Amino acid sequence: MIERILGCGLRVSAIGLGCMGMSEFYGPRDEEESLRTIARAIDLGVTLLDTADAYGLGANERLVAKAVRGKRDRVVLATKFGIVRRPDNPDERSINGRPEYVRSACDASLQRLGVDHIDLYYQHRVDTSVPIEETIGAMVELIAAGKVRFLGLSEASAENIRRAHAVHPIAALQNEWSLWSRDLEVNGQLDAARALGIGVVAYSPLGRGFLTGKITSPQELSSDDFRRTSPRFIGENFEQNLKLVRAVEAMANRKGCTPGQLALGWVLARGKDVVPIPGTKRVRYLEENAGAVSVAFDLADLDELEAVFPPGAASGARYADMSLVNR
Repeated sequence: MIERILGCGLRVSAIGLGCMGMSEFYGPRDEEESLRTIARAIDLGVTLLDTADAYGLGANERLVAKAVRGKRDRVVLATKFGIVRRPDNPDERSINGRPEYVRSACDASLQRLGVDHIDLYYQHRVDTSVPIEETIGAMVELIAAGKVRFLGLSEASAENIRRAHAVHPIAALQNEWSLWSRDLEVNGQLDAARALGIGVVAYSPLGRGFLTGKITSPQELSSDDFRRTSPRFIGENFEQNLKLVRAVEAMANRKGCTPGQLALGWVLARGKDVVPIPGTKRVRYLEENAGAVSVAFDLADLDELEAVFPPGAASGARYADMSLVNR
């Protein structure tokens, strides 16, 4: 696995592994298969493992802890704070960026992960009721205490990216970025990150699995899969988006790769400062995703995909509630 450098010197594999779906949101879970998937990722040279305290109400961090036990020196652990969920009502969410919360959340994540430091610590969503300078200031204290190595932001607005970076260098901006989610290219987030030398970590680079071509009907998804209520997977939106995926499939066939590898290859081709973190809980898909580093693009390929998937091409919003993104 080739490597890339995020921001101010954080070296990671060119493709990471998003672990969220191993604990929540994407249907049935199988802890043993998830542990095998993480182990296989590490064997393949995937170093960047992404989790958050909100995933599974802490369960995902505990799962990652099991997977990396005895292998800590081979991985870059990234986790997040800021989305607060109640155990008695997990669907209810609030945002907390107060300094005292930052400190307590970090300590709780360290305990669940079973480590003495977090390599990349993200503010999961910006708390608009707290000046971002105060939140970042508390995160800087964590660096001084040896609990965190690098700082990151997720779904932060261009203004907040600049304000945060003025307090302390930000290593990574984590945003949804794929052929069908290109908001950061047009709303100033990407420009701000690149002007400041901040790397981009692309979550959901496979369009929550849609771009793999493996989902041909919403009814194929389990009843507890959150995509059942995601705008892009519903009704006419689903049918229109499926037409776009057919073009990806045709191009992938010509290039001798899978549609998912083509979609990941497109993200990788956006720049050496970009690291996609496709999520999966199965070894076979992990191995397929890792193979995307071998997909080569020329300008004609990129132009062809741009014609099919310009910004805004996908039908439907990214989330049913967009109020918690681009803050």
